[in-house]
Amino acid sequence: MENTIVYNPTKLHFGKNVTEKLGNSVENYGKTVLLIYGGGSIKQNGIYEQVMRQLNSIGATVYEYSGITPNPVVEDVNAAASLGRHKEVDVILAVGGGSVIDASKIVSITIPVQHSCWDFMTDKAQPERSIPLIAILTLAATGTEMNRFAVVQNNDSKEKLGYGNPLIYPAESFLDPQYTESVPKDYTGYGVVDLTAHCLEAYFGEGDASLSDRFVYAIIREAMKYGVLLLDDLKNYGLREKIMYAATFALNNLTLYGRKSGDWGAHAIGHVLSVLYDVPHGASLSVAYPAWLKLQEDRIPGRITELGMNLFNTHNVDESVFELENFFASLDAPLRLTDLSIRDDKHEEIFKTMVTNGVGGVHHKLSENDYRKLIELMA
Repeated sequence: MENTIVYNPTKLHFGKNVTEKLGNSVENYGKTVLLIYGGGSIKQNGIYEQVMRQLNSIGATVYEYSGITPNPVVEDVNAAASLGRHKEVDVILAVGGGSVIDASKIVSITIPVQHSCWDFMTDKAQPERSIPLIAILTLAATGTEMNRFAVVQNNDSKEKLGYGNPLIYPAESFLDPQYTESVPKDYTGYGVVDLTAHCLEAYFGEGDASLSDRFVYAIIREAMKYGVLLLDDLKNYGLREKIMYAATFALNNLTLYGRKSGDWGAHAIGHVLSVLYDVPHGASLSVAYPAWLKLQEDRIPGRITELGMNLFNTHNVDESVFELENFFASLDAPLRLTDLSIRDDKHEEIFKTMVTNGVGGVHHKLSENDYRKLIELMA
């Protein structure tokens, strides 16, 4: 086990009707609020009205930035930051899924500066401070509500990059499982894939951390037990609650303690599919992860077999990967590029974009020859 630092400053409010205390939390940071959300679904399902009621109760001045896309882009982050800078906001309130919260995290460090957010994403600049961020989660998937990571893409350069910094931890996050009950079946399934992939990225990282491995097994078993049931009963609060809780703990550092790092190679592959073809994040991972595991079968057979034994009671590499694919299929998630309507004539474009993005893991590096193999395995 590696030396480790246990740190997570996010205050998490979890459970039914927790947003009834939202106004009190916002007021602790100020009354000039930048409200960031996506395409407007929160106005259709009543969440917007509930949020505004809380903000009005403290006499907040609210400036809105809407239209954050499912794969957030640099232009929206810069525009939202410009609005927040001009209005001298005290606090950012992000209401949405992982994309909205990710974008808002980068907005929080871009408001205090004059340059593009992309300078942070490409390590050309380092943030010195951030505007406090409060998150209200409406989609259980990414775990961004309780971690220091965010992903933004640049469509001009065909890059989708992850970024991590302690300054972008949300100050507080509100998780009411009721707020996820309107999420459709496909995105609910993609969320379960996503939380599973986060556990796997930790598991295949560098470092021997047996207790963290057991956290991984427990969270994935939770997803396996309740994820499929949820797809057949989307309004079930109890099932929504279990999946939401699992998704948060899949990437709030719990599974990473005692390791040098996670890997994130499969995520890098999925990001290429998203930046090229606007594939939903979870759907990209259900295609990328089995292919990544097949590539690694002869390289880390013991590690893959151990995973299979603990999750599926299988005893060899092939069976372990096969059972993971079956789990993803049970969530109605795509398994191949053809399931995403990505044809063979796109393979070269995928390869070139993998090269541009330097696709690879922190622990398990990938070569250009590996890229070719991965594309064949995903086809």
